[in-house]
Amino acid sequence: MMTVNEVSKLTGVSVRTLHYYDQIGLLSPSDVTESGYRLYDEEALERLQLILLFRELEFPLKDIAAILNSSDFDRNRALEQQIELLTLKKEHIENLLLFARGIHGIGVKNMDFSAFDAKKLDEYAAQAKATWGQTEAYKEFEVKNRSKSKNQQHQEGVLMMKLFEEFGQMLDSTPESEEVQAQVKKLQDYITEHFYTCTKEILSGLGKMYAGGGSMTENIDKAGGVGTAAFVEKAIQIYCK
Repeated sequence: MMTVNEVSKLTGVSVRTLHYYDQIGLLSPSDVTESGYRLYDEEALERLQLILLFRELEFPLKDIAAILNSSDFDRNRALEQQIELLTLKKEHIENLLLFARGIHGIGVKNMDFSAFDAKKLDEYAAQAKATWGQTEAYKEFEVKNRSKSKNQQHQEGVLMMKLFEEFGQMLDSTPESEEVQAQVKKLQDYITEHFYTCTKEILSGLGKMYAGGGSMTENIDKAGGVGTAAFVEKAIQIYCK
């Protein structure tokens, strides 16, 4: 067992921060002595390691608490996804370093902005957050889906794609237009009614995945026309702000 001061020296996390983590239920001491000293065992230190990894990935404390306190939290799976995220972050930083060195070597006439594209990282982060942080939404989805027939599930999917088809008919409008924003609200309400409570936070993450490439983007563009997925993502982000 280690005291709070010993943990602070070992990890570089201030005593004040460790006290705060205890207050918000993120990291409680394993034991407290009669004199009121907090003590931490190996299990608590392992949890602190996970917390610090999530913080490096810029997850809010409330999301980290929800993830770690979830009844179905899978430590190994979380570590695998953290490794993937950190690898993507490393690649992004390396691209920025190459870009900066290029500017330093040839001046500021290099107009290639691809080094600043963190889309892949943002997309994976959104997917990971949806996997770890939205467990209540997933449970709600499971409950609602349990009583539905295969045909009913299929029909709901068809109607969902119909919404994207309607978005495609609005491509000549601006994403912030009243008509398009009303369509985003219609999409949010549909998801809430048929799948799970679609908060603005969840909707924002969905928008990033819609335009993130792969089969989801292809299917949306097939329903509404090329560029629909990116258009919907822009409209959603405006709506969520």
